Amino acid sequence: MYIAMVSAECAPIAKAGGLGDFVQGLARELAIRGNQVEIFLPKYDVLRFDRIRGLTKCHQDLWVPYYDQWVHCDVECGEVDGLKCYFIDEHARENFFRRGKIYGEPDDPNRFAFFCRAVLEFMYKSGRHPDVIHCNDWQTGLVPVLLYEIYQALGMTHSRVCYTLHNMGHQGVVGEHVLRQVGLRPDRLLVMERLLDPVSHRAGNLMKGGIVFSNFVTTVSPRYAWEIQHTDQGMGLQGVLQYYDRKFGGVLNGIDYSVWNPELDTHLPKPYGPDSLPNKAASKRALRERVGLEDVFKPIIAVVSRLDRQKGVDLIRHAIYHTLKNGCQFVLLGSAPEPKVNELFWGIKHEMDANPDCHLELTYNEELSHLIYGGADMILIPSVYEPCGLTQMIAMKYGVVPIVRRVGGLADTVFDANYSDKPFEERNGYLFDELTPASLEAAMDRAIGLWFRFPEYFRQLRTNGMRADNSWNKPGQQYLNIYHHLRG
Repeated sequence: MYIAMVSAECAPIAKAGGLGDFVQGLARELAIRGNQVEIFLPKYDVLRFDRIRGLTKCHQDLWVPYYDQWVHCDVECGEVDGLKCYFIDEHARENFFRRGKIYGEPDDPNRFAFFCRAVLEFMYKSGRHPDVIHCNDWQTGLVPVLLYEIYQALGMTHSRVCYTLHNMGHQGVVGEHVLRQVGLRPDRLLVMERLLDPVSHRAGNLMKGGIVFSNFVTTVSPRYAWEIQHTDQGMGLQGVLQYYDRKFGGVLNGIDYSVWNPELDTHLPKPYGPDSLPNKAASKRALRERVGLEDVFKPIIAVVSRLDRQKGVDLIRHAIYHTLKNGCQFVLLGSAPEPKVNELFWGIKHEMDANPDCHLELTYNEELSHLIYGGADMILIPSVYEPCGLTQMIAMKYGVVPIVRRVGGLADTVFDANYSDKPFEERNGYLFDELTPASLEAAMDRAIGLWFRFPEYFRQLRTNGMRADNSWNKPGQQYLNIYHHLRG
């Protein structure tokens, strides 16, 4: 099967979050299973060009409609970890993808609307007719709209579209000029059955367009699929998702075990697995040495997270002090995009600088994240909402016991040591429900108490998580089933 994946991100060359890992992991799994997979991305100036092999210009003089003009583009192709990638290199005076960043510009809707039109124009001009075009999040929501409104009439009738929702918090709510920019008719599309935003009745909603016009819609965990249909996590699109329930489902993400695996991880001082767990102690010593923690008989509780409101920053702050009060050590790795949150955590960092049991690293460091997973005993994820979450899956692979809020993909992957209906050999962590310090403390106290008083049971929770299969094997097959359903 020929599968085209269209995305704003792909790890490791253009990654701002979990979307990049999703595209890379699923594409690799599909390719391993014998499918022809091609990835389409903007050619950002911040790409990791050192990770792209054989980057060459493969299509010149691609002219893309832009309002009543045409913008000249080139298309370059190269290989990223064995995957074929195409990069739209636009030469617009706006320099859409030469901004020094992936997201965060006032004209992001214009930038990614142009990308959608350019991808389809390239497919059309180069004679590409994928069996399935797999689009992701609001940035590519216009691809199915353009396909059915413009390109089908030009002969692109073969392709079907699968559209994945990664985060309902960002939907691409735009003015009608964005539709006119790519050659679409606002009078035809800005109606409630199509792209009109359910909340702001004068605006278009690019994510809604992707839902309405695609052939199948997925999100990144079964629990999140239910939440965005039946709670305020749908951010206004609950009714749309309920209406299209027949073509909607949740598929839990996987993680790439060639990258996240303590038995293979070169960032760790000594490899280990569920049958060689004592070797994890070397990573704990190395982590303490790296971040300046005292080498004592205490568990290490870690946070590896972007520090924004979605991730429960108030509870993370509370957990720092609760950890230290209960005789444990705390390590945090993460950056805060919001100035007030950034200021809050820098204040805590200065307060804790001399504390031998606490270290905050307020940046993102891929190498250090591997060592934290290798050295930590528990990881805290108190998210307000969490579509899937990769952190808890990675942590469990490294023998780290997760303490998480029962939302989204966290609830689909973490099974409470005390209260789950799963057999004990499948229990792997601790959950709490309320977004309150008391609820968090109750879960933390159960985990800390087990570490100190019943180490053999804590060790069993570690190995349960390590033996669980959170690879791309099962979700890869589920996506292939969806693709075959669309083709059938």
